[in-house]
Amino acid sequence: MLDIKNLTKSFGDFTAVEDVSISVPDGAFLVLLGPSGCGKTTLLRMLAGLELPSAGQIIFDGQVVSDGDQSWSVDPAKRNSGLVFQSYALWPHMSVRGNVEWPLKVAKMPASDRQARVDEVLKLLDIHALADRYPNEISGGQQQRVAIARTIAPKPSVLLFDEPLSNLDAKLRVEMRTELMRLHRATGATTVYVTHDQIEAMTMASHVAVMNEGRVQQFGSPADLIDQPQTAFVATFVGTPPNNIIPVAKNGSGYKVGGRNMALSPPADKCLAMYRAEAMQITDQPNERTLPMELVEVSAIAGRTMVTGLSKDLRLTAIVDRADSARIGDTVQFELPAEPQCWFALDGERIG
Repeated sequence: MLDIKNLTKSFGDFTAVEDVSISVPDGAFLVLLGPSGCGKTTLLRMLAGLELPSAGQIIFDGQVVSDGDQSWSVDPAKRNSGLVFQSYALWPHMSVRGNVEWPLKVAKMPASDRQARVDEVLKLLDIHALADRYPNEISGGQQQRVAIARTIAPKPSVLLFDEPLSNLDAKLRVEMRTELMRLHRATGATTVYVTHDQIEAMTMASHVAVMNEGRVQQFGSPADLIDQPQTAFVATFVGTPPNNIIPVAKNGSGYKVGGRNMALSPPADKCLAMYRAEAMQITDQPNERTLPMELVEVSAIAGRTMVTGLSKDLRLTAIVDRADSARIGDTVQFELPAEPQCWFALDGERIG
């Protein structure tokens, strides 16, 4: 349904999106995940037709809608897509019904059909009782539902979301994630969703593109990203808590790991070792596989305890059953497994 081929967008000397290629099937829920400034919103704006690519193509259902190499783009209104903005962007002088009905009026849908469709989407989003209210008379979560209802009313084949939950409180974000997943199942529309929140990505997506500095670091299912991270960035950006990355360097007959010599079998003299938090332990007694760390955080997570230690620039997190004796500021020993879960080169690419 959606093909992105070698897509690039530059603003003067700055390249916001560089050589991105992604393909997802009809009905997919694609999440563009990454930190602020990674290019995900610029990519979404190109999908919506609000930005012209500098190079590459965007294809919806077999039809090219943007071609940066030829410098042309199909008008946003003719792409059969809908965009939900982060700021909701509701018409303040229109009622909830009026906001949802507006794109149908623009499309010149007959009045009787408009009313039936508006009623249908208001019920789908559970805001039918708010039909005669105005945006300033409803909550932020209700405004977001109105913005979504307005977007899906014309039945677009592609839905685009630009961090739609970022203005909501934590509890409402969880509730709205569930609603958006239900909406996706009900509409069947191919969806592209931008977020920096990896929990949103992991719980909602069928496909995830992790972006950093304008490029896609890894593209795959949520399980792929967790089980087989292809770069050190993905390993530390995805997962709760993130994986631990420790520099390893050859030191005489052994290898220096976080300041201590250990017996390891790395694939290169200098590389990065990845240890999952649940594979690590903390102990009071140092041994040949422990690193002394200052305890900086202790918190409960899913019936277990997450402990985080700091030593100069190295920060490690372990998931343990109990840490009753641990106190913030204490020096504790983080015990590494015999071998890491995987290795990365110094440039962050997976090796071995």
